[in-house]
Amino acid sequence: MISGKKTMELIDRIDRMFPDAECELIHENSFELTIAVLLSAQCTDNLVNRVTRDLFQKYKTPEDFLSVELSELENDIRSIGLFRNKAKNIQKLCRDLIDRYDGEIPENYDDLVSLAGVGRKTANVVLSVAFDVPRIAVDTHVERVSKRLGIARYKDSVLEVERTLMKKIPAERWSKTHHQLIFFGRYHCTARAPKCEACPLLEDCREGQKRMKAKARV
Repeated sequence: MISGKKTMELIDRIDRMFPDAECELIHENSFELTIAVLLSAQCTDNLVNRVTRDLFQKYKTPEDFLSVELSELENDIRSIGLFRNKAKNIQKLCRDLIDRYDGEIPENYDDLVSLAGVGRKTANVVLSVAFDVPRIAVDTHVERVSKRLGIARYKDSVLEVERTLMKKIPAERWSKTHHQLIFFGRYHCTARAPKCEACPLLEDCREGQKRMKAKARV
């Protein structure tokens, strides 16, 4: 793994590439954000935004989501992967919000992860984006980029990647860096065709150098 100092050098370059990176899930409040992040599991933000454009017009409160049959909610989100399980979790989450939290999204990690369908990544995103709590949420982009750049080890679990990033990056930059790593992975260091030849991090990226050498041999 690279050092904390080298990590920050790379993060600073990514910062210059994506200075305005932010959450791309469209939402108006913490409740909508939580539902959107829940829906985004194994799904693109673009697709989620297309679905929630109508969904959030129809359902504005936890009570609204519970006022329809499960089959109707399933149909409303049918174009999203795992829609049956997600619809079931949304209704369970809404019931818990009403019964335990006065219909409001809780502002602490332990309560968030107690909600149906809310795992560590979703809780961290909600805390960071909705409540301005410094967090790093490790999704597929953050994990891939962290490992390719040598910030974390390839064998590391998602939790180990998160802890490594939190150790090497100052807390005041966690939330911003989280979004910048996502943008870097989503638009530049993509899973199948990373833009290594035009990457300002290439000289410090063993993965990128390996890919460029492989291309040169073809």
